[in-house]
Amino acid sequence: MSASTPANRPADRRVSARVGAIAESATLAVDAKAKALKAAGRPVIGFGAGEPDFPTPGYIVDAAVEACRDPKNHRYTPAGGLPELKAAIAAKTLRDSGYRVDASQVLVTNGGKQAIYEAFAAILDPGDEVIIPAPYWTTYPEAVKLGGGVPVEVVADETTGYKVSVEQLEAARTEKTKVVLFVSPSNPTGAVYTEAEAEAIGRWALEHGLWVLTDEIYEHLVYGDATFTSLPALLPELADKCIVVNGVAKTYAMTGWRVGWLIGPKDVVSAATNLQSHATSNVSNVAQVAALAAVSGDLSAVDEMKAAFDRRRRTIVRMLNEIEGVLCPEPEGAFYVYPSVKPLLGKEIRGRRPATSAELATLILDEAEVAVVPGEAFGTPGYLRLSYALGDTDLVEGIGRVQKLLAEARD
Repeated sequence: MSASTPANRPADRRVSARVGAIAESATLAVDAKAKALKAAGRPVIGFGAGEPDFPTPGYIVDAAVEACRDPKNHRYTPAGGLPELKAAIAAKTLRDSGYRVDASQVLVTNGGKQAIYEAFAAILDPGDEVIIPAPYWTTYPEAVKLGGGVPVEVVADETTGYKVSVEQLEAARTEKTKVVLFVSPSNPTGAVYTEAEAEAIGRWALEHGLWVLTDEIYEHLVYGDATFTSLPALLPELADKCIVVNGVAKTYAMTGWRVGWLIGPKDVVSAATNLQSHATSNVSNVAQVAALAAVSGDLSAVDEMKAAFDRRRRTIVRMLNEIEGVLCPEPEGAFYVYPSVKPLLGKEIRGRRPATSAELATLILDEAEVAVVPGEAFGTPGYLRLSYALGDTDLVEGIGRVQKLLAEARD
């Protein structure tokens, strides 16, 4: 060890412990592998990425094309977002969820992931605990850790519709708890909390002076009798300690445009804006103009996509439940199913005995050429996540391959 190397730091460490501990996004990794195999000529069907298969609606693309031609969009703009977009997001929030906010409470970010990271970074100090219901989206615990916090998982399973109770949350609360994460509709399970369930969680957070970070990016994708509930609209007294994360990616088939936002108290938004000013500055102006067209327009294109998702939802649930050893609850929102595959683990399938859902997912990719994401990525081994945001033909073909493969399972 050299004289300049602190005693508690390995001399050969090239990557910081903080960043080195962050796990790769499992959903993006599965999607990348599936696309690489497909590019190599393999007929892989991917159920990995949460990405609508529809093109971005034409009127949004047209707005972006016009924005490209306007020289003002070739320059720096305010780090926190175009003023007209922030105002439009505030108006859209009132229209869609009944939550009244000012444009000064909005920060436009490079997708929802940046919004989540900046929200946690703005309110967490080292050691602060964040309660995260599991199964969870892969980015949540990593964003908490990058923000200096400690993720605390509270696990729900198919017996409760993948929804946590106030009693579970209270059991996880300590003197270090600062934030509770609330996501409805949920990625990866598609679970949707009822208004009464959401209110109970909100009132519990209020009672204990906790912050709430609520991810509303799937707000328009609810099916059947399920309804979307915005916590700060339902409980206005929660607004002073509530941060809402949202974006255009899922609702408007704009995953690649990278426009999200967070809404919160002005001091938190100001702090997060300062962070963004050093990290990335403004979001691409062309993408912001496209997002402006999206949130200012009507929801007719969204309704068309939702109808297709609903049809695919019913198809994939039926086909998965036809497989012995698979239990797939019917999701009420988003565009994912999260079936349990626990009875299949340890069984012999084409000469292999997958002991974990990760091993089963690998087997399915190798033998059926179908890409799915194992439950390990979402904090609950024994499950698979499949996105049904892909074409009807591919969906039926892909699940048909999985049916044929798993029918071979033997003790």
